[in-house]
Amino acid sequence: MNLQKARLTTIGLVAPFGFLSAQQTKPNIVYIFTDQQTAEAMSCAGNNDLKTPNMDRLAKEGVRFENAYCAAPLSGPSRASMFTGIMPHEAGVLVNGAAIDEKYSRQTLGNLLQQTGYECAYGGKWHLPESDVSSQFGFRNIHNHGDIGLADSCVAFLKSKHAKPFFLVASFDNPHNICEYARKQELPYATIDEPALEKCPNLPSNFQPSPYEPEVIRTIQQNSFKLYPTVNYVPDDWRRYRNAYYRLVEHVDKEIGKVMAAILNSGLERNTVVIFSSDHGDGTGAHQWNQKSVLFEEAVHIPLIVRLPGKKDQGLVVPQIVNNGTDLFATICDYSGTDLPDYASGKSLRTIVEGKVKTEIHDYIVTETRFDEEGTLGWMVRTPSYKYVIYPLGQFREQLFDIKADKGEQVNLAIEQKYFNILNQHRKLLLEWAQKNNDKNLSKIIPKAI
Repeated sequence: MNLQKARLTTIGLVAPFGFLSAQQTKPNIVYIFTDQQTAEAMSCAGNNDLKTPNMDRLAKEGVRFENAYCAAPLSGPSRASMFTGIMPHEAGVLVNGAAIDEKYSRQTLGNLLQQTGYECAYGGKWHLPESDVSSQFGFRNIHNHGDIGLADSCVAFLKSKHAKPFFLVASFDNPHNICEYARKQELPYATIDEPALEKCPNLPSNFQPSPYEPEVIRTIQQNSFKLYPTVNYVPDDWRRYRNAYYRLVEHVDKEIGKVMAAILNSGLERNTVVIFSSDHGDGTGAHQWNQKSVLFEEAVHIPLIVRLPGKKDQGLVVPQIVNNGTDLFATICDYSGTDLPDYASGKSLRTIVEGKVKTEIHDYIVTETRFDEEGTLGWMVRTPSYKYVIYPLGQFREQLFDIKADKGEQVNLAIEQKYFNILNQHRKLLLEWAQKNNDKNLSKIIPKAI
């Protein structure tokens, strides 16, 4: 047994994937992700306002993480975390347009898996900071930024002959076209026929901004019309917005179906790990918010599904809190037999996906943000039962929610004395994280224990 095969056997890869040929001892990995898709924007998540049969099929055949969060609710920072395995501020990408720090730019997933013996291909939006991926990140570019023709390029790649196991990334732009919709611009990758108002979705139960909301949120919304042209929307406008958003999700679901059909019809599903997620969510009218950047659930809570080779009816929904940036990186390294860099902070989801661990792998996770074009910072701590949010400025800058009982984030418990112990516990967790991750901005603004 050669060293590589011995190493794979040690991590448990050869045994469960015994169908792999002698020439291919590693699984193929396909990562499909959308841009700006909130977790509840799938019919398999219980949403009756849209139909996503291809995402649903992935969920039926795989494992869906119902408490997955992005590292940052903005495209560039979130993607930086996915492909470097560290938090956005560590990678030097807290805003769109920033480049990955040189220390990590040659250690992306593409670079690492290429060194491990994978053929690495990337199609669609890169955004770190260029729109299109380049070979310096270890990937062969099979399709530039844009959804038109992206699925076809991925299908052609899948149907071609491969001398090595492959890592394919299919990065779709939609439902990001909702940004153009809100600005009344032409949609670049989809068309939407607006129905009569009575056929549009209703407003969400948390449509109204909640009491004791951080003051800074509305200040930002009022002062950035380019990003938040919905500031003067009336309820009917929000219903049309929600209709457009869900139709865009359905549009990209069809494109994902083409990629999945190529995997399933070619027999590649027998030795291919498929992962589906999104870089961040969208406000979808909850709290009367469009776009992202804010730390509302709709912006930070994202879909995450893992389908194992040869599995047809797993259909599991798991509750563990996970980070689809750092944990995604660790998971792909694990399945590919790639050594996880010492600086990477995530944990592989493999033990959960394969049913070996049914408890939490994190005591807590953190999401960080910097509002695009404005600069205000914010942080979120998610523990199994609570969610704590802090911004550096303004009145009511702290929020605490019983996230299991109050998913809509309507009751801010940070103002109640009986929750001060829980509030302080979460402050301490965030301070611990700030010190561990060398986040000096955060360390300065966390209040001392009450």
